[in-house]
Amino acid sequence: MKKAISILLAAAMGAAALTGCSKSSGSASSGNTPLVLNEVAHSIFYAPQYAAIELGYFEDEAITVNLMSFDSGPVIISAMESGSVDFGYIGDGAHKLCVQGQASIIGLSHISNGDAVIGGPNVTTLEDLKGKTVAYSSGTSSETILTNALNSVGLTMADITPMDMDAANVVTAMLSGGVDACAIWSPQSLTILDEMEGATKLAQNTDFSDISISLASWIAMPEYLEAHHDVAVRFMRALLRAMDYAALEENYEEVSGWVADFLALDVEDVLIQARGDADWLTGKEVLAGIDDGTVDGYYELQQEMMVSSGAITEDQKCPVSDYVIYDIIKEAGNY
Repeated sequence: MKKAISILLAAAMGAAALTGCSKSSGSASSGNTPLVLNEVAHSIFYAPQYAAIELGYFEDEAITVNLMSFDSGPVIISAMESGSVDFGYIGDGAHKLCVQGQASIIGLSHISNGDAVIGGPNVTTLEDLKGKTVAYSSGTSSETILTNALNSVGLTMADITPMDMDAANVVTAMLSGGVDACAIWSPQSLTILDEMEGATKLAQNTDFSDISISLASWIAMPEYLEAHHDVAVRFMRALLRAMDYAALEENYEEVSGWVADFLALDVEDVLIQARGDADWLTGKEVLAGIDDGTVDGYYELQQEMMVSSGAITEDQKCPVSDYVIYDIIKEAGNY
């Protein structure tokens, strides 16, 4: 019989504090500890984990998930290094830390289209960014899309006044007029576009699909995986099954309802995100992509982007299999 496991799962995006709200991913009779939500990531990007809870897939694996939130992937990895977090989710920018050996990827989540460069009233084109003050969050997908956007019109970070801050402060800086433009992810991008008069979306991930890809992945520390291989397999199996369900368009409304319920959001707003913020992959598609080399190609392209943007050096490039633990994903795929 499987031992009940309580896992601390980190989510990296802007968070809404929901202290006191609680839901259970199991029942008292199962021996699992109820799932407690303290600060939960404020985004549709975590739909598979909510689906896994609602559909009982974590319960099937005798796993209870305790959710925490952090502002960015690098902060998550620091928490994992300290041993306070078992598994985490990262957006595109933090993948460079995996390439550099600080964490291992145990599963591809989805291909994102939730990042945006947004101009204030006096910035209506990417060319207008020259000489302007631009808020962004370094080491995240915010930095990636800002770099791509600047390069696309012959500019670099040296041509702007970059202001590095966390996601919540990016929103505040934009709405207060403290900066001229910003690079941020959804739903913070939607908040700015909705609430700031004269704001313009200057760029999004799909604008650079010919040269770049924005990936989101599940990660863990290499040392944790060595000691808890079985737990990682069970965790990923629950997520892969949930991805099979959540990625189907006919289930978007139901899954959006679950996310809205967890985060106290308007379901219609969440549904808009579900339909536009990502290319949602099923677990079966991820497994097939591993077998035919597609997933390897995604991460190789990502490394090329990192070199082009200066996030890593040419010497730091490495085989994808050095940091993406395919055996865990493949073993989890036996469901």
